[in-house]
Amino acid sequence: ISLFFQIMGDIDDLSRFSHSLGVLCPHEAPAKTFRLSQAQIDDYNTNGFLVLDTPVLTDEQCDMLLRDYNHLLEPEKHPHPGFPSLLHEFHANQGGNPDAVLMHCLGQWRLTPSFHDVIFARGVVVPTSQLLRPGQETAVRFWHDQCFAKPAKHGGVVAWHQDYSYWQRTIPMCHMTVHVALDAQNEENGGLHFVPGSHRWHRDGKPLPITDRDFATMESIRGILTAEELDEFA
Repeated sequence: ISLFFQIMGDIDDLSRFSHSLGVLCPHEAPAKTFRLSQAQIDDYNTNGFLVLDTPVLTDEQCDMLLRDYNHLLEPEKHPHPGFPSLLHEFHANQGGNPDAVLMHCLGQWRLTPSFHDVIFARGVVVPTSQLLRPGQETAVRFWHDQCFAKPAKHGGVVAWHQDYSYWQRTIPMCHMTVHVALDAQNEENGGLHFVPGSHRWHRDGKPLPITDRDFATMESIRGILTAEELDEFA
């Protein structure tokens, strides 16, 4: 995971700051507040995911990030001098279907202090340091961030997948995804779902193949699962 240094004219690229700017989390709780118990670590190793009991962000911090989301969702109304030049990718609607909209971008941590600081939040870094390497704590290196936004009623979908299928950056695997929901998620409004133990599914030691890159269908993975995997999937 690399930190990029780049200044483009008078645009301030916040990736040159490899520490929190103190904007999103000016008065963070001590690191021990966010430490995982051994039971939580065991659950993660067994299931392949962990839902934290302690919120990563307060409601006020989520609101700050949602305000900055306006630069991405409505750039004409909320212009930013670094948009889109500082982003690694930006798709106003990646699938292209106006009835299934999905905004997707990478690199927003370079744009605003709140997007920048969330990757340094102790609620993110402390648990990650306990989970990356089984049986030991380790330093955490940031690789990249990404934003998704799906409008109510006609939002796009992300197909069932293993993240490792997209990001085979370490062998053996030593990287992980931290998902931070800025809006409340539940079964009715499309919250994130996991299949316990599916991180161990593989094809000859490699992760499952990617079945949909166009954000068109959620269930395409069913076509490549074994009968045993389908039973667990159900």
